[in-house]
Amino acid sequence: MDAGCPRLPDTVLFEIFLYLDHVDVLSVGLVCQQWRAVARDEFLWKELFYRYYRVSRDVPRHPGAVSWYDEFQRLYDTIPCVEVQALKEHNDQVLHLSFSHSGCLFASCSKDCTVKIWSNELDISLQHSSNMRPYNWSYTQFSQFNSDDTLLLVSGVFVGPHNSSSGEIAVISMENFTLLSRVRNKPYDVFGCWLNETNLISGNLHRIGRITSCSVLWLNNAFQGVESENVNVVKRLFKIQNLNASTIRTVMVADCSRYDSPDLLLDYEEQLAASSTCPVFDLGSDSEEEEAKPKPPPEPAVQELPDAGGVPAEHGLQQLFDDIMEGRMRPAMTETELETKVAELFVRNRTKLPEPNLLPTDSNSKTKYLIFTTGCLTYSPHQIGIKRILPHQMTTAGPVLGEERRSDEFFDSLDHVIDIHGHIIGMGLSPDHRYLYVNSRAWPRDCVISDPMQPPPIAEEIDLHVFDLKTMKEVKRALRAHRAYTPNEECFFIFLDVSRDFVASGAEDRHGYIWDRHYNICLAKLQHDNVVNSVAFSPVEQELLLTASDDTTIKVWRSPRAVRVRQARRPRPRKLLFSWLMNQKS
Repeated sequence: MDAGCPRLPDTVLFEIFLYLDHVDVLSVGLVCQQWRAVARDEFLWKELFYRYYRVSRDVPRHPGAVSWYDEFQRLYDTIPCVEVQALKEHNDQVLHLSFSHSGCLFASCSKDCTVKIWSNELDISLQHSSNMRPYNWSYTQFSQFNSDDTLLLVSGVFVGPHNSSSGEIAVISMENFTLLSRVRNKPYDVFGCWLNETNLISGNLHRIGRITSCSVLWLNNAFQGVESENVNVVKRLFKIQNLNASTIRTVMVADCSRYDSPDLLLDYEEQLAASSTCPVFDLGSDSEEEEAKPKPPPEPAVQELPDAGGVPAEHGLQQLFDDIMEGRMRPAMTETELETKVAELFVRNRTKLPEPNLLPTDSNSKTKYLIFTTGCLTYSPHQIGIKRILPHQMTTAGPVLGEERRSDEFFDSLDHVIDIHGHIIGMGLSPDHRYLYVNSRAWPRDCVISDPMQPPPIAEEIDLHVFDLKTMKEVKRALRAHRAYTPNEECFFIFLDVSRDFVASGAEDRHGYIWDRHYNICLAKLQHDNVVNSVAFSPVEQELLLTASDDTTIKVWRSPRAVRVRQARRPRPRKLLFSWLMNQKS
């Protein structure tokens, strides 16, 4: 055997060669002994790869791979599926995990109302714990480091009645772990996010009617206590009307500057075009077993807000009231239907038009997208709203209420809406912010929603959709392996995370899941004793993954390769060797 040739264990080869039709059990041992010939047989490894991982034949080899053997080795050896540590310092359900951009720290949020900050060294250790109960918090639910890792945003839920929706965002300094500022956040599942190094986005909700409301998104300076005497520390960013009991939730910011040089391309035609002009590190296409002719990926449903033309809102309202008073409305409208109709007519001429040319054309563009869940049919979040944030809006300088508005610009319109046709329970951006991954539980096909307070039943299967934020289209087929069981009114957020090559998600079936982004296949199931709420890849080492669960633990997973490397770095015990030497002398 060639000593310089990389190899898999013979036991693994024995198992995987059985997947080949033309190799029987007797010949496997011979093949394993003749490793040099096998390692050079690209056809054999290609057949092995497609059959063992059950990848569609339409999917090309990873363009960054030198050979089919290398690609098999990557999927076998670099998946973070080996549990190396269990962190048990929380004493209640662990809800969320987030890494610093440097990968040196990570934070965890829990129902025990603490946010804990951990040091990611050879063995992970607890560095600091902040108890938020003195601030009347019920629990912590989300955290995010700012871009230079000097500040930590922590989102929590206030103590209150069961149906209370109020929360708060706190900013903690990473230098000395002091609390710098606190900002109200309603509803609490807006979560909040950083826009840049020192400004964060929060939400507020104003009720207009029983099922009609207005969501206001605010830009807040993290150093409010220090700077409030000299400059504005808060500014209204957007004001958006909500219909049929829906609200804006789960805000996040996508940076458009890297769209033309992504880490990975998921569209096969775009992959071919890119590979013919310049080297591309990681590309992909459809993967699961399909029919002979694969169907093109479905495009997301795009909804445009009605323009200001046509019948003015005042005339429409007057006509509606006249029809009601004179009995021309057939069938008679319920109170809920009437409120929705009036709100739709009012917003028609009171909404600022969308910004033209949403899609970025300049690769150096400083434009950012505000992304959030919303809806138009029911309170269940079933749409993704996208609103462009322009450079002059990225500071709290200027009037507190933002730019001066005309009377016909009372509300802001959305620049783009993606309809998921199901309950959205998780979202995550790829590291280059090019792709948006969305966990959802589908509604029945062709369902009709007649009451916004009674959304359709949701599937137990979780679908993981992928949207290209450059083209605003869905790419690839939805991934499916993980499951959830709670009904609409009890459904909760399950956080997912995306690395360069992999995507991971929690689930209610007591497992975390890992998929390959290029091949669209499930690679690993990571077991817990209860619901897995959150997962997080290290941003600098995708072979390290954390999972957080209702079983109160955080589990640390590393790839088989990383485990071997770390074991080799550890100092080996010399006690046995010393005892043996002493025995030899005696």
